[in-house]
Amino acid sequence: MLRKLGIFAVLAAAALAQDEAPKSGTALTIYNQNFAVVRQVFPLDLNAGVNHIRFADATSMLEPDSVILRDVLGRTPLQVLEQNYRSDPVTQELLLSFFEGRTIEFEYRTQDGAVQRIHGKIIRSGYVPRPMYNEYGQPFGGYGAGQPIIEVDGKLRFGLPGQPIFPSLGEDTILKPTLNWVLNTPAPAKLDAEVSYVTGGLSWEADYNIVAPMGGAAVGGEEKIDVIGWVTFQNRSGKKFDAAEIKLIAGDVNKLQPGARPAAAYELAMKASRAEDAMQPTMREKSFDEYHMYTLARPVTLHDSETKQVEMARGTGVKSNRIYVYDGAKLDRWYGYTMENARNDQGYGTESNPKVWVMQEFKNTKENGLGIPLPKGKLRFYRRDDDGKLEFTGENWIDHTPVDELIRVYTGNAFDVVGERRRTDIKVNSSQDWLDESFEIKVRNRKKTPVTVRVVEHLYRWTNWSVAAKSAPFKKKDAQTIEFPITIPPGAEAVVTYTVHYSW
Repeated sequence: MLRKLGIFAVLAAAALAQDEAPKSGTALTIYNQNFAVVRQVFPLDLNAGVNHIRFADATSMLEPDSVILRDVLGRTPLQVLEQNYRSDPVTQELLLSFFEGRTIEFEYRTQDGAVQRIHGKIIRSGYVPRPMYNEYGQPFGGYGAGQPIIEVDGKLRFGLPGQPIFPSLGEDTILKPTLNWVLNTPAPAKLDAEVSYVTGGLSWEADYNIVAPMGGAAVGGEEKIDVIGWVTFQNRSGKKFDAAEIKLIAGDVNKLQPGARPAAAYELAMKASRAEDAMQPTMREKSFDEYHMYTLARPVTLHDSETKQVEMARGTGVKSNRIYVYDGAKLDRWYGYTMENARNDQGYGTESNPKVWVMQEFKNTKENGLGIPLPKGKLRFYRRDDDGKLEFTGENWIDHTPVDELIRVYTGNAFDVVGERRRTDIKVNSSQDWLDESFEIKVRNRKKTPVTVRVVEHLYRWTNWSVAAKSAPFKKKDAQTIEFPITIPPGAEAVVTYTVHYSW
């Protein structure tokens, strides 16, 4: 169960803090689930007793109950008597809402260029709350989405009659999202304080570009590719981060939805901020808790509403195999069938799918030019044409992939390799509880080079089965799947036949 953290944990955090050198600037730990932990060091000059502190450098999507304020060196006890968070900076629409029911001046320019002023009473400002972002980083709501209503000379008009001239900034307004603390300390102190909090609006994702050489794979399907991995950051937090130290957490971190306590994510990031890392050229990587952490080797500036990319991995000469798979039974319209349905429906699995899948696979090992944990992301495949230019050949997603695991992705369907599947015989003896079914699978290669195709067959009728006859050797892949590997010369056709016997 997650422990509750918030302003009441400040004294405990300060008491447990170890002596360490103050770290200036900002540090971010960004999770690939559209949230982050921000840690920022700033100077504090406190008097003995009660102090009112204003911190106007927070994000607009801060989670107030995640805030922790502490002395970096742990020498000054900070008792937080009160904390307030304001995230609605002043805008024209907000000021109009402050003056609703009052008359102000509006400035406009006439056709001859003269500047004139008129008085108008603000009936409705049109103000709506600041824009928010959902879990996918998509905005909803926005400033000024409503339409103002202004009374001029006793008549109502929709829209502003000119540029509003406000008599004052308005009471209790802020220019940036702001944290206000009421702190109590027993003695005067000058210290480097650190504020840490969980915020939304910051996300990252991994993207991989795969570049294959000209000509395609050899007969066995092996070729050498280049793998370039990128990290793409998105900052929609409402704040610019200058020269920030950035760490990334890859993994399926449990993050409660709004309204729940974000303590687990904060604790992970606090551990991350004190961890030792091993150097790599552009990014340091290591295991952290049940996840993986990637630390950028140099500070990065993230502007608000900016998308930034940083290279995270590069492998050259990576051995890869292109695989052709023919799974000829068209089963989509039987989706959701049970094994009992499949056994009793004689038409099940008799429709043919002509498409042959093209798949690419390579091992994520150090010996193969990679060997680092790869965060989930999109793989884009390119092949170099004989004129030297790169052409896009497909894309797909990978999940978080540890070291020494095999990566296999589907990139599309073959154009010049097609399949055909038909049932040639079926015999059913219900009284003796058995069924025999025979199939013929044809795969044609219209390419100018030979190809090896894995013909996959699903023995879906029942759990008890045996292959009574076959034209080629097969491999048993699982309890109900067999695979026939066949090599087809250029312009040729290969035929596989088999009979399966079911009993129940």
